Amino acid sequence: MTAQAPSPDQLRRLRVLSSRLVTGLFAGEYRSVFKGRGMEFESVREYQPGDDVRNIDWNVTARAGRPFLKQFVEERELNLMLLVDRSASLACPTPRGAKSRLAAEAAALLALAAAKSNDRVGLITCSDRVESFIPPAKGARQAQRIVASLSCGASSGGGTDLAAALDYLARVDRRAGTLCIVSDFLSPDFSRELAAVARRHEVVALVVTDPSDFELPDSGLLDLCDEENGKRSLIDSASPRVRRFFREAALERRARLLEAFASLGVKHLELSTTEPPLHALVRFFQGNRRQGRR
Repeated sequence: MTAQAPSPDQLRRLRVLSSRLVTGLFAGEYRSVFKGRGMEFESVREYQPGDDVRNIDWNVTARAGRPFLKQFVEERELNLMLLVDRSASLACPTPRGAKSRLAAEAAALLALAAAKSNDRVGLITCSDRVESFIPPAKGARQAQRIVASLSCGASSGGGTDLAAALDYLARVDRRAGTLCIVSDFLSPDFSRELAAVARRHEVVALVVTDPSDFELPDSGLLDLCDEENGKRSLIDSASPRVRRFFREAALERRARLLEAFASLGVKHLELSTTEPPLHALVRFFQGNRRQGRR
């Protein structure tokens, strides 16, 4: 099935919905996890037993004749980049709506939360090529510009080339920060490019899913078209063996993906069309905040 461009009502829905959901609570959860990565010198104080000797300010210590310690504060400002997949596999309709809508809503929530936190936020959209780039900037106007870009019509691209998009990001945005990739990750190998980006940025993968990704319906003969490459195949979905093979292949693909994320230190969360993206994002924020306290 061919994806249709969103209607004006759908565009307004995304803008209004995301603005309403980014309440003080959600923005607070965002700030608790997505923190600035730099440390800024603030002052010195006299050394106390148990302090980290690596932070002793030897110049002040020499002048005062007793040990003094450097104090630092975290640089709060964050550089958040959103890399959003707009390929055909996300635009394919499902009974619960296209995964592309879920991806757009999640990215819009993050963009507006970043604006509320006075962070810089930018956007790259991609399919089988990089489709758009909005350089990181601050402010509500920047967030609305990103939401408008996420609301634009259906992509003209077909497949997914995350390797090319990550390589492009590495060239246009060299400032360290946080990268959120919103995709179903149905792409040729991108592990080398992801590893390179993960060395500079904190990377969070938002894996967009639908139950139909794992369960083939019992509907007899199905003429299936791969939205990514256009290939067609006829399968007998009434066969338990075929449905089992479909599920096992999907679960194996998911396991390989999560293993790759773990090996590179990439955090991940799953977004499902069965629930609003706000719920998954809040669970992710709260879970990471608890881990940070340990």
